[in-house]
Amino acid sequence: MSNSNLHYRTFLCLLIVVSIAFGWILWPFYGAVFWGTILAIIFSPLHRRVLARLGKRRNLAALITLLLCVLIAILPMILITGSLVQEGTALYQQMKSGNLNFGLYFERVVNALPPSVHAMLDRFDVSDIRSVQQKLSTAAVQASQFLATQAFSIGQDTFQFVISFGVMLYLLFFLLRDGSSLSRSISRAIPLSEAYKQHLTRKFTTVIRATIKGNVAVAATQGLLGGLAFWVLGIQGSLLWGVLMAFLSLLPAVGAALIWVPVAVYFLVTGALWQGVGLIAFCVLVIGTVDNIMRPILVGKDTKLPDWVILISTLGGMALFGLNGFVIGPLIAALFTAVWDLFALEGEAPAED
Repeated sequence: MSNSNLHYRTFLCLLIVVSIAFGWILWPFYGAVFWGTILAIIFSPLHRRVLARLGKRRNLAALITLLLCVLIAILPMILITGSLVQEGTALYQQMKSGNLNFGLYFERVVNALPPSVHAMLDRFDVSDIRSVQQKLSTAAVQASQFLATQAFSIGQDTFQFVISFGVMLYLLFFLLRDGSSLSRSISRAIPLSEAYKQHLTRKFTTVIRATIKGNVAVAATQGLLGGLAFWVLGIQGSLLWGVLMAFLSLLPAVGAALIWVPVAVYFLVTGALWQGVGLIAFCVLVIGTVDNIMRPILVGKDTKLPDWVILISTLGGMALFGLNGFVIGPLIAALFTAVWDLFALEGEAPAED
């Protein structure tokens, strides 16, 4: 083995070891680092416009962009989260006291069904409605109890949250200020051709912006409209249900219908026809078309992954990384498809010669 080859392998091992060690050090704050990087990518076009107007005063431009980021994205999220925790806790107290009983609602729906449906339930051995009602009530209480527990946990971990939030803002400032030079340095260090690096970088930034600007904006709009509809109909916990609809809207194929369809069915079978019909019409005609109108504008047709890929990668990402996974999952899936596209093109290249 030549000295140059030994030198390269030794240095490569050292590079891998120190990179793993650095990642290990950052891991306790990986959420802060992750979202600082995500927000820097999202707000980099705004930062470039601010920087151009300020005559290349980098510190001031980064500070102004950081303040705009806090006002546009971070502060509203904090306010919504605080209201959500309060409403979720109140909902749990109502369920614990018996004032809100999902099992009773289920029993009313079943009792209102026609005899043919009851006969079908008996045929499929689903006639033990009392057992289903009990399981539904227990599941609802456990879910609300989990939400209340998480709210209490957040209160206990306030110091850790403040530290992580400060790290994210601090990192975001420097990523906005020095992001261009840092990305060029990283690009130079990657041992790939310039065309490959540009393709992967473009895919990386496009998917992040598409996921945040497109998917999150669409989900927030659908959740806002759904929560507003629930509030108009006098349904308790409209903010909580709106947030759940927004969260489920991130998942294609299922989406917010998992929340509003059971409510509409309850209205219809219990005699509240205009509420049920109105809710169905609003959700189908208004909420259902938001995705078709907003997503092409915010995302673009050429950046969209297949729905089944988004669904599986989002669920898998959230199973592994928690809430951060709704970005990490589709991002990994997009980079996976991009790398295999490059591999396929490279495999076809000799056949074209």
